[in-house]
Amino acid sequence: MPFPPPPRTLTGPRRRSLLASAAGAALLVGCSTDGDDTENTAGSPSAAERARARAATDSETLLRHYDAVLAAHPTLAERLNPLRAEVVRHATAFGGSGSTPSSTATAAPSATATASASASAVPATASEALAGLAAAERSLADQRAKALLDVPGELARLLASVAAAGAGHAYLLTEDAK
Repeated sequence: MPFPPPPRTLTGPRRRSLLASAAGAALLVGCSTDGDDTENTAGSPSAAERARARAATDSETLLRHYDAVLAAHPTLAERLNPLRAEVVRHATAFGGSGSTPSSTATAAPSATATASASASAVPATASEALAGLAAAERSLADQRAKALLDVPGELARLLASVAAAGAGHAYLLTEDAK
C-alpha cells in the first residue's frame, strides 16, 4: 500500500513570492521606462548627431591623409585607391561629403597646390608613408570603438563596422612591412 503524500506539498513557487516578484518587476519597469524616455528624447539625438558629425569629419580628415600620401607617392595608387574608396564610403555613410579639394577632377590647379602643400607633411619613403597611414587608421578605429559605447543602436553598429574596416585597413597597410 503506497503512503499518502504529506498534507502540504510544495510543487512550485509560493503565492507570496510570485506577487512580490511581479510587483518588483512592475516597479522596476515603471522606473526605468520613465528615466529612459526622457534621456532618449532629450539627450541622445543631439549626442548621436554630434557623434555622427565627428565621425564624418574624422573620415574626411583621413581621406585628406590618403590624398596627401597619393600625391607624394603616386606609385602607391594601385594599393591605396581601394582603401581610399572605402574611406570615401565611410565619410558619406556618416553624412559627410566624401570628397576633398584634391579629389575632385574639375579643380586641377587647386588640387596641385593642395597636393604639394600636403606632400611636405608626408614622409619621404613609401614605407614610412604607409606606416603613417596605418597608424592613422588604427588610431581612428580605436577612437570609434570607444565612441560606439555612447551612441544608440544603428549608429553604434555603423561605428563598429567602420572601426573594424579601419583595423583591417591598418593591417593591409602594414602587411608587407612584417
